[in-house]
Amino acid sequence: MPSYDFPFNERIRTLLRLEDLFQKAFHHVDANHEHSHHCALLTLFQIMDVIDRAELKMDLLQELDRQKIGLNVLRGKPGIAEAILNETISRIEAAGAELRANTGKLGQALRDNEWLMSIKQRAGIPGGVCEFDVPSYHYWLGLGAQRRTQDLRQWLSFLMPISNALNVILHILRGSGSSSSFIAPQGAYQQMLGGTKPAQMLRVELGDQQPYFPEVSANKYAINIRFHSLELNEKPRPVETDVNFTLILCNL
Repeated sequence: MPSYDFPFNERIRTLLRLEDLFQKAFHHVDANHEHSHHCALLTLFQIMDVIDRAELKMDLLQELDRQKIGLNVLRGKPGIAEAILNETISRIEAAGAELRANTGKLGQALRDNEWLMSIKQRAGIPGGVCEFDVPSYHYWLGLGAQRRTQDLRQWLSFLMPISNALNVILHILRGSGSSSSFIAPQGAYQQMLGGTKPAQMLRVELGDQQPYFPEVSANKYAINIRFHSLELNEKPRPVETDVNFTLILCNL
């Protein structure tokens, strides 16, 4: 079932962007081809750019600690799956320990690698890492899949505490909401939000056979969803039929 996540604030938006980038990096590393490894390295550079723009380490640690405290309160209460609860708390503790063990700035070992930073600088120019621009990079790409994979995994290892922490937080976030089924008359749906604890993210799920995608405008007061269809070489069109969908509001 296709699903779409829409963050309500910049903090969750940053975590979702990083999750997407890490998934792409891991995929390209495992693909082994030199073009895939080129994409993996460019994605690693994008991850570095994202974490440079945010006070990410402290934010992740604070959220992990807050979730640990909240989950510990649930111990021994009726209706709680103790095994799942203990596993989640263990993941939180492990992710927090990894982050705290990294005493410097996140990814600093990569920034200290002068060769990597020279490639990163050239990578910002379209076609800027051709063999005549950076012969050393062309040489590295020719070293073989095993050497490239080893290097890429080592470089990514400096960023894994971030990946592990955000995976735990997003897992908790996505599991925090309950799903409700709705109909969007003529492809449009609006819902006013209330309560003292505003949602931080919503998920929209559609059936496999529904050729639509949602565009969402949302804040702590209201949700507006407009479904569109896509035809190649044309601008997306608003759907004019009723659309059945599932909505999940998530909150940490």
